Amino acid sequence: MQRLIAAVAFAMCCLSVSAFAATEMEIVVGACSVLSGPNARTGREQLRGVELWIDETNTHGGLLGKKLKLVQCDDNANPETSMRLYEQLIVQDKADFLIGSYGIEVAFAAAAVANRYAKPIIVPGPAPEDLWNKGYRNVFGLSTPATSYMSDVLEFARRKDLRRIAIVYQDSAFPRELASGIKAKAAALGLRVVLEQTYEKEAADFAPVIAKLKIKHPDVIIVGSYVPDSIAFLRQLKEQKIWARIIAFTGGASSSEFGNTLVLDAEGVLGGTPWEPMLKTNGVADFVRRFKTKYGYEPTYLAAAGYGAGQLLEAAAKRAGSVEADRLRRALSELDTSTVFGRYKVDANGRQVGKPSLIVQWINGERELVLPDDVATSKIAYPFKDWGRR
Repeated sequence: MQRLIAAVAFAMCCLSVSAFAATEMEIVVGACSVLSGPNARTGREQLRGVELWIDETNTHGGLLGKKLKLVQCDDNANPETSMRLYEQLIVQDKADFLIGSYGIEVAFAAAAVANRYAKPIIVPGPAPEDLWNKGYRNVFGLSTPATSYMSDVLEFARRKDLRRIAIVYQDSAFPRELASGIKAKAAALGLRVVLEQTYEKEAADFAPVIAKLKIKHPDVIIVGSYVPDSIAFLRQLKEQKIWARIIAFTGGASSSEFGNTLVLDAEGVLGGTPWEPMLKTNGVADFVRRFKTKYGYEPTYLAAAGYGAGQLLEAAAKRAGSVEADRLRRALSELDTSTVFGRYKVDANGRQVGKPSLIVQWINGERELVLPDDVATSKIAYPFKDWGRR
């Protein structure tokens, strides 16, 4: 009996050593995304970018002599679920790297957990400004802050001596952040906000808002919206024959669906976007080609953010010579580098300050990059043409 007990104890010891050795030979990447429900495409797209980076890195020998392993989970875009799952990734799964979800509310939740456990996390999407004022030392932004999304549009308006700005936005997290940034930037440029108006998330009738625009006669109309409301809003502007020298939307107008649905009515409309596959910088063309080969379609900004987050963690680990949290944190604080997603440079609070937002415009039925000037594929078409002259 004693021999049997000794044999079992020896076997368990060997199993434990073997499991420890296996863990020591892996670098664990923990990432949550929304993988179920109506927004599942968003989460899957980001994770595909992460997966491509891991596959390619492992094919080339891994990182710091170790293979990468992805542990993913579905937070269903729920902040409470996100907090629980990131704690699980840190405590149970022993994640060395953390990549956050692409969403404002869940980004805040994940960041709080990562900071509590002193584990660095990359936030791929635009995070709320409050996050960067928390004094967190372990949270690092990859995207242009929402508050800076329309800065180039406002600077262009100032160059054209346009002074009267109208801001219309959906009453939800990202558009609210956007509006806050527009007001601050407009004030800094000496521009006047003549109308600030919210609308409900499910709104389809914009007549009350458009009536106010008709009274205010703004030079610039900026709408913080998503695809469905962007399309509906522009259609109703046309119906009421309301226009401005510049009409700009956030994510909605930069989508293919916007141009394909509105066709000629989309001409001249500006749209903010975090990334475009047409960029000529930072290995973007090769990334687009490899992603398309693996998944059969062109990557969106979500996939680029996932892949860019991986590239950033790789650069930080190589700089640190380790994935130990303190050394990784120091490297992420000091790095000034580029990924396929764009330049990475953060301030003392982890806020992204190196990457500008991009502005596209529908010109002759095509989506063209027009701002900033150094990445533009076309000159901006100005002004927006009166509906009666099209």
